[in-house]
Amino acid sequence: MYGLLIESIVHHIRQTYGENAWLEIRKAANLQQMSFSTHERYSERTIPNIAEAASQITGTPVDDIMDAFGVAFVTFMSQYGYDKILKVLGRHMRDFLNGLDNLHEYLRFSYSKLRPPSFFVQHESKTGLLLHYRSRRKGYLHYVKGQIRQVGKTFYNTDVKIDVISEDTTDTLTHVVFKLYFDNTAYKEETKNSEQISDSLPLKSEVFFDLFPFHIVFNKEMVIRHIGCGLQAIMPQIFEDRMTDTFMVTRPLVNFTWKNILAHTNNVFELVSLLPVRRENDIQSQEPDKRNFLDGILVHVRPESDVDGYPLHLKGQMMYMHEWDNIIFLGTPVMESLDVMFRTGLYINDLSMHDSSRDLVLAGTQQSAELKLALDQEQRKSRILEESMVKLDLEMKRTDSLLYQMIPKSVADRLRRGEPAITTCEVFDNVTILFSDVVGFTSICSQISPMEVVSMLNAMYTKFDKLSESHGVYKVETIGDAYMVVSGAPEMTKYHGRHTCDMALDMLDTMQDLHDPSTGGTMKIRIGIHSGNTVAGVVGIKMPRYCLFGDTVNTASRMETNGEAMKIHISETTKQELEEHKYITQERGTITVKGKGTMKTYWLIRKVDSDENYFCPFSGIELEDFSKQNEDDLQKNGGNFYSPVSFDDIKKSHNNLQTSAPTSPIKKTVNMFYDKQTNVEVVNGNLDYGLETRGSVVKDKEFGIIRNSIFNNENTQRISRGHRSQTCVLL
Repeated sequence: MYGLLIESIVHHIRQTYGENAWLEIRKAANLQQMSFSTHERYSERTIPNIAEAASQITGTPVDDIMDAFGVAFVTFMSQYGYDKILKVLGRHMRDFLNGLDNLHEYLRFSYSKLRPPSFFVQHESKTGLLLHYRSRRKGYLHYVKGQIRQVGKTFYNTDVKIDVISEDTTDTLTHVVFKLYFDNTAYKEETKNSEQISDSLPLKSEVFFDLFPFHIVFNKEMVIRHIGCGLQAIMPQIFEDRMTDTFMVTRPLVNFTWKNILAHTNNVFELVSLLPVRRENDIQSQEPDKRNFLDGILVHVRPESDVDGYPLHLKGQMMYMHEWDNIIFLGTPVMESLDVMFRTGLYINDLSMHDSSRDLVLAGTQQSAELKLALDQEQRKSRILEESMVKLDLEMKRTDSLLYQMIPKSVADRLRRGEPAITTCEVFDNVTILFSDVVGFTSICSQISPMEVVSMLNAMYTKFDKLSESHGVYKVETIGDAYMVVSGAPEMTKYHGRHTCDMALDMLDTMQDLHDPSTGGTMKIRIGIHSGNTVAGVVGIKMPRYCLFGDTVNTASRMETNGEAMKIHISETTKQELEEHKYITQERGTITVKGKGTMKTYWLIRKVDSDENYFCPFSGIELEDFSKQNEDDLQKNGGNFYSPVSFDDIKKSHNNLQTSAPTSPIKKTVNMFYDKQTNVEVVNGNLDYGLETRGSVVKDKEFGIIRNSIFNNENTQRISRGHRSQTCVLL
């Protein structure tokens, strides 16, 4: 199938449904090509695949889609000048239909490997006719209907109604019979005119035969009774052979029988010899099964020659001679090149003088070379264009990726459809907003170079951006060291509080990998979170950004500024969003917030995973509940059962704390209880000690500060400590 048909379909889809619809259809049809060359061949399944994809995208039935494709093709052909051929193909609609099978002959010069369908007319009357359609392709019934209707409407100002009488499909052929209803009074007028011809001029058969040197006369038994002098020179042995044993018909697509020939006398016939024709006279017999054919219909002809011979290709007209009760085939040879002509034993003077056979052979050689050169150039240009289209597609994807990083995809798509920016602004009743900034950022900047500042922020924001993607939150903006994200806008979700808090916890965890260039230690941040309603959308024309407006934004910012280093400061509304989920929070108390008065706020400590049965002893765990199977496996492999903190370590650390750190400014009130239903130990307390003190003690004791409360609940011993070591984090 040539790209001309596909290009007409692409043009129709773009004109009817738009460019975005075509891109979706191309993706659904799994088409890799960005564009199609009119003279390049493509898969026979391309058009049916496009039709099925278009049906899925648009909701239109496939039959209607194919019908519309056929209608669009007739209009599209005018861009390439083929409408001129349609205009002169016949005076009336019936003339067009009778000559429809010959239309593809004109296209063979431009499309040499064309595999056209076959049409022939039957049972013609003044109200219409029967049209037989045969094709090696499947699924083009409605495509043909659309073409015929549009031709009648455009070129003959005739409305054609088409009914499908029968449809017969085999593995190799589709045969459909159409009943066409239209004003066919031209058929009646032609019948009257033919009856007025009564006189005839006598003509000797020898003169008639000399005019057509490649004619063949055969009877009802398909036996050859006479051949022209041209055939006599190269195929003398075929006299009195059967036509079906000597030739196969390639066009029209009908069985090679007497009855079918009489029914198709208005069609051009193409015959191909079963045996190759050689220049030598002693032609050796060849098996006719060198080619695939079914019931006398050629399915595929080998382009290769057998040794130095080529199959003889004849094209012409079948005429029934009443006086002889025979059919005469008035044909002329079709030669690919002068070399083929020489190898088959033909010469220029063997061809007819009264027609253009000789001129076409000579001129065709020169034109063929010129056309081939022009075609090669066009194909090279087409390949370059296709490569450019692929590169353009990649650049468009990069542009889209950059746009979607600046503006949410759903909002960006609305702007691309031409909607005003102000229409993207909408109210979100419940969102959660997070702010963070670097502790002591001004001091850090004063001690390092600007490039080090940029490198430090880039490393931090890169990690935060990855976290925002994994937690499904939207990064609103970064200003200096401030980082702002939101959940619940532009995509609404009831888990906005959970997503934002998970993001905050992971932000604290990732800070251990980020270093402060000014001190060599790790960077520290403050995080503030608040939930409420807000207005979000794109404002402005130049450098548009997706912005959030409202008191919720201001309050979230105040939560951050009133927070502490390496802590997550949340408002009471955010804590309410977390009540249905297992998060450990600690009440901070009532604080004064600028512009808000007093507010009750909380610290977000961590998230409790309800599906875990065991926790590190630093956060409360039943040490006796470690799996005995794990202990056995370790001992079997020669190892010892390992616990991050043993009971001996606990006793030692407890004693050390009593003796070596009495003056430490650490004060902790612990209130512990055990939830038997969830198997989770929850700690509520006031943690009132400085990070500097914690750091110094951690340095002295590699297992960390242990503030534990050991109590007996039946036979179960539990411990807890204030912070987690690196070992616990890894576990």
